[in-house]
Amino acid sequence: MIQFDNVSKSYDTGHDALSNISFALNSGEMAFLTGHSGAGKSTLLKLIMLMERPTRGQVLVGEQNLATLDRSQIPYHRRRIGVVFQNHQLLFDRTVFDNVVLPLMICGFTARDAGRRARAALDKVGLLSKERVNPIALSTGEQQRVGIARAIVHKPQLLLADEPTGNLDPQLSEEIMRLFLEFNLHGTTVLIASHDMGLIQRMQVRTLSLRQGRLLSDGRR
Repeated sequence: MIQFDNVSKSYDTGHDALSNISFALNSGEMAFLTGHSGAGKSTLLKLIMLMERPTRGQVLVGEQNLATLDRSQIPYHRRRIGVVFQNHQLLFDRTVFDNVVLPLMICGFTARDAGRRARAALDKVGLLSKERVNPIALSTGEQQRVGIARAIVHKPQLLLADEPTGNLDPQLSEEIMRLFLEFNLHGTTVLIASHDMGLIQRMQVRTLSLRQGRLLSDGRR
């Protein structure tokens, strides 16, 4: 599903964010991406989403070499991917339902089909009863679950999460991770960037460890 072949990313400032990264994540696999702050976790995810392009090497997603995609093809590529952020990035001038349904409306789904899918996604994260609530009235954990519902509403092949439990207490973090596990059990490929080593060790799944932009260990089981 994801393949990095000797990928490096350097910025004009001279900073080498990633150096010669190679790994493959199979379809239907779940893995953690860990490392210190500044290790390159977010940069790696941005390369997968085509928010950045590598300086050297190749990135493939679903057997598609991302270097062959031009600007007009990027939106289609991103529709295959669900993304969960640490800070939720919710719209507080809209309801929970409106936040989740918005990506489908942008993609051209009919109102009826979009509504059905949005409510199914909210049901999966346990928030269907709060679809008409403004997200600002929800707890931090509930806001994160709205973000997850929005990320999976279009049934993506790949789910990426960048520090999804960074603002949550241990119990809420466990609940969020159980959601990711459930999606993975239903066939979604999941890659989660996190620095919470205690949580990662309890999950007992493959872990890719970065240090100063280099792949320190793969953790393949």
